Amino acid sequence: MDVRMFGLENPLFATLQHLMDIPEEMEKAYNAPTRTYVRDAKAMASTPADVKELPSSYVFVIDMPGVKSDEIKVQVEEDNMLTISGERKRDDDKEGKYLRMERRMGKFMRKFTLPDNANSDAISAVCQDGVLTVTIQKLPPPEPKKPKTIEVKIA
Repeated sequence: MDVRMFGLENPLFATLQHLMDIPEEMEKAYNAPTRTYVRDAKAMASTPADVKELPSSYVFVIDMPGVKSDEIKVQVEEDNMLTISGERKRDDDKEGKYLRMERRMGKFMRKFTLPDNANSDAISAVCQDGVLTVTIQKLPPPEPKKPKTIEVKIA
């Protein structure tokens, strides 16, 4: 955006305009997050999910309309981090032009820290009608320790 189009040819505004037009290479030099990183972070944060706790499992439900099941990746990292990721791609339609594009396209990712009683070896994921349901079974509760009886000997 050029500030001169508003009739603001003040040197202060010219300096601000120059600072706003810093190339991405300069952002990297100052360890600032890149525009791509910020865009991906926003996309990751805008993937809503419902999490339910049932008596025997945890259920994660995420809407994924238009995403094929082979484009969704469900992983467990370090035995307690559930990661759901993928990419929603736009159809390459050569005919016509878009008048409005409101559906979000691109990469998505959500990470969830699993509770201690989640069984990371018993996970199932089903995508049906554009809704991904990930079910993680709970570990059985630990059995209470029985008191240890020590025989008292007569000396």
